[in-house]
Amino acid sequence: METTTVESPDVANYHYKYAANLLLNENKSAYETKARLVEQGLSNDIAGLIVENVEIEIQEAKHEKARKDMVYGALWFCGGTILTLADIGFIFWGAILFGGIQFFKGLINVNS
Repeated sequence: METTTVESPDVANYHYKYAANLLLNENKSAYETKARLVEQGLSNDIAGLIVENVEIEIQEAKHEKARKDMVYGALWFCGGTILTLADIGFIFWGAILFGGIQFFKGLINVNS
């Protein structure tokens, strides 16, 4: 009879993915996620550390997306404004409006 052993990095990766799934997809709180990890046999300290690290990664990803929204929004806004002021016969209100909305969406998300 063969027994398969799971490597330690695979186990840690599994717990991180499980915690991320609970926090993001199932909308569980940090406390509930930590309790679920403890139910799986992890200590309170390790479960707390995993939840904390996953929350930090989620927050960093949200901030990165918000910064990208700000940059692309500013580019669309500036591009639309420049092309409108260049008086080439078109008014690029769509680009100006889209850029402004995207920029302020990113600004709001960075500050939240």
